[in-house]
Amino acid sequence: MTDVLTQPRPIRLKGRSFLALALTPEMPFEDWLVRLDDLAARSAGFFLRRPVVLNVEELDIDRSQLRELVAQLAARNVRVMGIEGARPSLLGADLPPAMTDGRPASDFEAPAAEDGDEDARPAAAAVEDVAPAMAPQPVRAMPSIIVTEPVRSGQSLFFPEGDVTVVGSVASGAEIVAGGSIHVYGTLRGRAMAGTTGNGAARIFCRKLEAELIAIDGFYKTAEDMEPDLRGKAVQIWLEGEAIKAGTLG
Repeated sequence: MTDVLTQPRPIRLKGRSFLALALTPEMPFEDWLVRLDDLAARSAGFFLRRPVVLNVEELDIDRSQLRELVAQLAARNVRVMGIEGARPSLLGADLPPAMTDGRPASDFEAPAAEDGDEDARPAAAAVEDVAPAMAPQPVRAMPSIIVTEPVRSGQSLFFPEGDVTVVGSVASGAEIVAGGSIHVYGTLRGRAMAGTTGNGAARIFCRKLEAELIAIDGFYKTAEDMEPDLRGKAVQIWLEGEAIKAGTLG
């Protein structure tokens, strides 16, 4: 009886997903770090308490270069929780662990032929010639959430599965991160990042634009980069190629 009572309880191990910011550095690192410093300076607190994954898949670097890059990021209070796309020989006990199985961008389906996507059009035409009677694939509904209270300064709202609608305002110092589009039926003063899982078709809508930073599919603009005539107005923001575009609503 005593043995049963004094046996230690087993440790519970449960899987759980968390949203991290993926950084894809470019060489030369000195120039890329200058651009990173500029982003951090223009959007205070952007990297504060934010988990970061470093994607080095496309880089031809050695271990000393990777170690120096991680050290440079740590000096900037950018906390790298893992490294994606690195050869096993690059990693070691002195570096963050390897990260794999990140959510692929294909989880979010776009129409077959987007405007401006010249590569998609010939393929679509070829399928039409071969099988004109083929039924179109149904578009999968994207999940969404509705937030009925204002998002206050210091709060972060993460919803990588789909769209976020805020029935109210987003305060300065607050942020919304969505896998789909972002709708704010009030003033957008904080940071809004849409399409964070590779959805370049996502958009940002707000009744009054006063944002510190807006981003779609990793491409961003800070307050200093936004058109002055759009400040304080109802706008929609979208992505064309690698350029952020904005226009008034109504």
